[in-house]
This record gives sequence, C-alpha cells and structure tokens, in this order.
Amino acid sequence: MKLIIAAIKPFKLEEVREALTAIGVRGMMVTEIKGFGSQSGHTEIYRGAEYAVNFVPKVKLEVVVSAAMADQVVETITTTAKTDKIGDGKIFVLDVAQAVRVRTGETNEDAL
Repeated sequence: MKLIIAAIKPFKLEEVREALTAIGVRGMMVTEIKGFGSQSGHTEIYRGAEYAVNFVPKVKLEVVVSAAMADQVVETITTTAKTDKIGDGKIFVLDVAQAVRVRTGETNEDAL
C-alpha cells in the first residue's frame, strides 16, 4: 500500500477529487494548509500598506491506495492539478505498513 500526499492549489480540489473518484479512489483526507516553496512568498499592498505574504494557502490531500494503483493516482493528480504556473504543488509517495478499518477490524488492502 502507498500513502500519496499532495499539496495543491485550493481551487483545483474539486476537479482533482472528481478525477480520482473516476479512476476508483474511494476515499481521501483533505486539510487546508499554508506553505511556501520556490515562490517563497511575495509582497502585497493592503489599504496603502505593503506587507509580506510568506505562506501561500494550499490544500493537502492524503490518499492510501494499493501499490499497483499508486502511479495512476500520481499521474491523475499531476495532470488535473497542473496550471503551468509556479506554486502548482508537490506530491510525495510513502510506503504504508498497516491499515485497519476501525468499524470492522479489516486490515491492510481490505481496509481501504
């Protein structure tokens, strides 16, 4: 099993969710986050005063899938979340040692 963590632009969330559902992903966790990468923040003017915006709003998706499906999920997120502008996000893939469905006690891929 693989844990796929993706940080994407917030306005792409619904489109990515629909694309993942279409390929058979049955669940995901979503968290609103702030961060910075290559763009490392910028300055904005608000009511005549200039201030630094050091963190950019993002959405973090966490999806656990079978190892066989991981590449397809990464490709789907990449193509759907891409805007060709700086700050499109990052995707990380990690191994999952164990999963348990609390309600039934099912484990590993049965719990997904």
